[in-house]
Amino acid sequence: MSSSRPGLCLAACLLNISEAGRKYVVENIARAALEENAQKHPEASVLSIFSDQNYNRSVIATAASVDKLGSSVLAAWVEAFQSINMEVQEGIHPCLEAVDLIPVYPLPGVGVEECGAVARRITENLVLCVPGCSVSLFGEADLPEKCSLVQRRKQLVWFTRKKKKKYLTKRRCDRGRNGSWPHNSSGVGTSPYVMNCNVTIDFQDLTAGKKIASVIWGSNANRLKGVQAMAFPRDGKIEIACNVGSFEHQEARETSEDSPYLAYSVLGNHFSSMPPHYIEAQVQKLASFRGIGTIGREFVGFTPQECKNCADYAVKESIGEIWKKWGGVFM
Repeated sequence: MSSSRPGLCLAACLLNISEAGRKYVVENIARAALEENAQKHPEASVLSIFSDQNYNRSVIATAASVDKLGSSVLAAWVEAFQSINMEVQEGIHPCLEAVDLIPVYPLPGVGVEECGAVARRITENLVLCVPGCSVSLFGEADLPEKCSLVQRRKQLVWFTRKKKKKYLTKRRCDRGRNGSWPHNSSGVGTSPYVMNCNVTIDFQDLTAGKKIASVIWGSNANRLKGVQAMAFPRDGKIEIACNVGSFEHQEARETSEDSPYLAYSVLGNHFSSMPPHYIEAQVQKLASFRGIGTIGREFVGFTPQECKNCADYAVKESIGEIWKKWGGVFM
């Protein structure tokens, strides 16, 4: 499937930034992604902004032509570095840097290898533009190893409280300086599309939440394929935060009522992922075994096809801040 504008193939990037409380800072970072040399970027759009006050973390979903996405992301990254002071940053979600994670995702019409090249170019330009920063690569951006994001996070002790990380990092970063606190390591890479789905259980015991998360983690036998789950305290409850990855599934051609998966295709390769309602149902089932109820779920961003459709429309109509049409989510 090609993009709506002839010759224009799109990719998406979900910038995970370590700021949520200062709305103007988040929006300034999003706007920076839409400018190139002080001019409006004609082939980029901010599709959505999701901010969580408890996590002190925001996800800015951007889309652009694959040739321009790198410069769009770089501009937002530089703005974030200038706006967020990691010495005073607080939040329950562990983080390493002002821009903590930069995953580049292919949309139909662009391959994951091409997005890996985009991620590597972003990295090379970043270390030139932001003195003292460091970057760790994952997925198709990390050649030849292609280390997964989960593996990279373990190597970098990603989920240890940030002020301890300057002593705990087990692996040298791929680009930039090492041990340059407060500028720790940002993760940059690419993979098939990843969604985020969070389910809150009506309980305060983090241990119980971790047990539920471990049961649904998709790398375990007979679990939710493609799902990576962790438990975090939130508003006196426990949130099961799930990264919902795509996996190759050549038998799936499109999403249907008969299939338990969301299905889509990229350059003839067929992928599937677990739908949010199914993940919520499994968490509810596991929680009920322990006499615990659930409060609800949050779905951050778009499904792969929704992201493609939204990006096509926004770029075709030159709507840079299309997120304003349906509003960012500031919690």
